[in-house]
Amino acid sequence: MKFAAALSFLFLSCSAFLMADNAALAAKARGQIGVTTSYDGSYQVIPYPNGDVPKNTGVCTDVVIRALRAFGLDLQKAVHEDMKANFSRYPNLWGLKGTDRSIDHRRVPNLRTFFTRKGWSVPVTKTAADYLPGDLVTWNLDAGGVPHIGIVSDKKTEQGTPLIIHNIGSGTQEEDCLFSFTITGHYRPVLKR
Repeated sequence: MKFAAALSFLFLSCSAFLMADNAALAAKARGQIGVTTSYDGSYQVIPYPNGDVPKNTGVCTDVVIRALRAFGLDLQKAVHEDMKANFSRYPNLWGLKGTDRSIDHRRVPNLRTFFTRKGWSVPVTKTAADYLPGDLVTWNLDAGGVPHIGIVSDKKTEQGTPLIIHNIGSGTQEEDCLFSFTITGHYRPVLKR
């Protein structure tokens, strides 16, 4: 009985630390508001590792990339290395024959695959309380399947729906759009302390 109680305490303590770190992830994403003021989806060759497009611009994935980088996770390097070792497990939507370290980590379908492979997937639901600060959510924006990604905020609407920090075309914004599009993925990052 004491072992079960100790194990429960340890699990709850770890969960509390994880949630605190993930709330900090939302804060890092929020810090991009007013800095990243435009959207530019053009292909750009960027340095490797830790490469980035200019801070004043980017796409939806850049919000996630920059926020996770603050916790020591370089998605550019991590996705590139995983894709290089497991290329056939990643979506073949662009007709590529190999990896491209300037763009692979900036594509939502690749991030979905990477996050799933990391064990970060949690169930997709229509219950607002299931989406915690710092969670990552992916959507299809329309019937054509235009992919999008954002970070769940620690701020909520009056109805209790978490806001989303993302760049959907006008720079990094914090908006009420969690259930505005078809959710295709829900991920809870495990961050280094």
